[in-house]
Amino acid sequence: MKTLTGKNLQKLKTLRGPKPRGLVLYVGPSMLEPGATIAVIATLETSNVKTGDMVQVWIIRVDINPVAASNAGMDTAICGTCPHRHVTGGACYVNIGQAPHAVYKAFIAGKYPEYDAEKHEHFLRDRRIRLGAYGDPAAAPFEIMEYLANVGTGHTGYTHQTRHANFDPRFIDICMVSADSPKQAAQWHEKGARTFRVAMEGDAMFDNEIECLSDSMGAQCITCGLCDGSKRDAKNIVITVHGSRQSKFKTATLIDTVEVA
Repeated sequence: MKTLTGKNLQKLKTLRGPKPRGLVLYVGPSMLEPGATIAVIATLETSNVKTGDMVQVWIIRVDINPVAASNAGMDTAICGTCPHRHVTGGACYVNIGQAPHAVYKAFIAGKYPEYDAEKHEHFLRDRRIRLGAYGDPAAAPFEIMEYLANVGTGHTGYTHQTRHANFDPRFIDICMVSADSPKQAAQWHEKGARTFRVAMEGDAMFDNEIECLSDSMGAQCITCGLCDGSKRDAKNIVITVHGSRQSKFKTATLIDTVEVA
């Protein structure tokens, strides 16, 4: 049996090339709005303190920058029917003019190579991957997101598209279902899906829900890993609404159990 020598390792590194800033895994029709073209981009470095050093996956339109798309309501191709979109007065915490816009500019400038598993998979293999740093994973073909969910050592992901006419139900096997009320969460719990629910401070939780460990314990997503929809036996997650638009989020306390601190 041959062993891989240091010389061979250097040769392999040369063949694979230097570490890119990001990788383009898909350019093609949006699954939520087939007339629009989107890109799925994985960036390999982040300064996101909450998630930790996870691979960040972005879903963007290719024909218009994210800020303009949001302002014009053209973000339905990547955000679908999410009620928290900015154009509808929603409470989405993402600052679209920062990271999503920077990723778009780098993509347009050709800074991200097209993904080649032989050359690039090793950049993902030992990493945890965040599906949908911006954009809903369900906007992309399921096979792309399934690959990303399985190629690394773990993943997190959320979808708000369960009521969308084009929703692929297989996403429930890899993503948390985003719920906007205790009633919605309870409906999905009965169907065997796990939920991620945003709530107001002081709202109640079901017995099968826990507060996001980032809020309760200061844990990073990279070490927690509970927001993986395939972990069917894990608790459902509730997080206190946050971000600069949090005042736009409203919900009612419909159950009387445990309070979110």
